[in-house]
Amino acid sequence: QVQLVESGGGLVQPGGSLRLSCAASRSIASILYMGWYRQAPGKQRELVARISRGGSTNYADSVKGRFTISRDNAKNTVYLQMNGLKPEDTAVYYCNGQYGIIGVPDSWGQGTQVTVSS
Repeated sequence: QVQLVESGGGLVQPGGSLRLSCAASRSIASILYMGWYRQAPGKQRELVARISRGGSTNYADSVKGRFTISRDNAKNTVYLQMNGLKPEDTAVYYCNGQYGIIGVPDSWGQGTQVTVSS
């Protein structure tokens, strides 16, 4: 399984932008889906965005038009560009790798904190 390390979180004012990065320990080219999830205090972890091996993307309704996910297979890295941040985007953001192979569990990063506050 691949190891994932997130970076790029921090404190930002409402309306601001951040770019999260997820660096993988080996090639991600064959991983079915790479995604970003988030978990706010007292809430369940939720899917924010994911990108397929072929480049198709899915977004949570709450972030559509504001967030963009991309993957650079050559750099073994996945990005989440977050624009127009809102206080409700505050959460720990986790990188996820879904292999799509029966019996192989997902890979998760350790998470990076994003706080949107004035």
